[in-house]
Amino acid sequence: MNILILNCHQHYAFSEGKLSQTLVERMKVQLEAMGHAVRTVATSGEFAVETEVANHQWADTVILQIPVNWMGIPWSAKRYMDEVYTAGTAGAFCNNDGRTSEAPKKNYGNGGTLTGKTYMLSLTFNAPSEAFDDPSEYLFQGKSVDDLFFPQHMNFRFFGMTGLPTFACYDVLKNPEIEQDFERLSTHLNAVFEKNSVTDKELV
Repeated sequence: MNILILNCHQHYAFSEGKLSQTLVERMKVQLEAMGHAVRTVATSGEFAVETEVANHQWADTVILQIPVNWMGIPWSAKRYMDEVYTAGTAGAFCNNDGRTSEAPKKNYGNGGTLTGKTYMLSLTFNAPSEAFDDPSEYLFQGKSVDDLFFPQHMNFRFFGMTGLPTFACYDVLKNPEIEQDFERLSTHLNAVFEKNSVTDKELV
C-alpha cells in the first residue's frame, strides 16, 4: 500500500512535538518494514497545495497524527485541510458536495471520488482514557473518542473514504505511559495493516 502520514502537531512552548514526531517516525519505520511505501508531511510547515493533492491521490491510506487541542485539531492542521481539501473539491477528492440540480436537497456529501481509500486517526490526549465512554464523567458525558472526532470522520466520508480503527494515547502530559503507548501502536499497526496489505481488497 501507499501510505501518507500527516503530522498535525503545532509547536507551543509547553508542547514541542516530540511525541507526535516519534509516533510518526515509528509508524513510518514499521509500515515500511511491512512492505508499504510511506510519505510524511508536517502540516505546520510549508507545502504546495498541488503536491498535497497529489499525495492524497497517490495514497491508499492517509494517517493523521493529531495532538488534540481544545477538542479538535491544531490550527495549522486546519489551515492545511482548508487549503488542500478545498482544492480537491473540483474532482480530485470529490465532485463538489454530491448534489445535483435534479435533486438539490438530497445526497449531500455523496460526491466523493476517493472511494476504495482508507484513513486512520492517531490521537494524543491530555485526558485520561477513563474520561471517555463513561456517562458518569462530567465532560464527555459517555461519548467516545470517535464521537469527539465525528467532524474529522465526516471530512473523509465526504471524500468517499473508509475509516480504519482509531489509535489514541491518553494522559500524555500528567501521567504518560509512553513505552506502553509505543507497544500498543505497534500492535495496532500490525492488526490493521497486515490484513489490509496490498493484495487484500476487502475494504474496497
